Amino acid sequence: MTTDAAAEPFRLLLVEDNDAHAEMVKRSFEQHRISNVVFHVDDGQKALDYVFREGEYIDQEKYPSPHCILLDLRLPRVDGLEVLRRIKSDEKTRKTPVVILTTSAADNDIAQSYKYHANSYVVKPMDFSRFEALMKDLVYYWLVWNQTPWR
Repeated sequence: MTTDAAAEPFRLLLVEDNDAHAEMVKRSFEQHRISNVVFHVDDGQKALDYVFREGEYIDQEKYPSPHCILLDLRLPRVDGLEVLRRIKSDEKTRKTPVVILTTSAADNDIAQSYKYHANSYVVKPMDFSRFEALMKDLVYYWLVWNQTPWR
């Protein structure tokens, strides 16, 4: 699947410290024949470095800006809520859709995420088949049905 305007792959930044969860997300994309580019980082600082072109992610060609970010909340180094706050408070990155994909259903996490302008908040189901179904729905919503400025 490609974006219409630029005929380039849809780029997703997956920010997830749990390797098993990250693998399930990647596998879901493969199973649903989503041939887009998934960049995976495993902590909040790496996510910020990627988004803001710092450290090892300075090369724009090697690490292009994501069209969408799937962000876990409980991350090492920099918490997911802080990552979200920084992304959404910067003029250059605030329009990038950020989907919170986490195991937390805590009211405070949900409220804080929307306070910091998350585009969506999704709680990961613990059952693999339900997780797979959720990923299929997320893929179709964000990559097919949702209209974005780059389409």
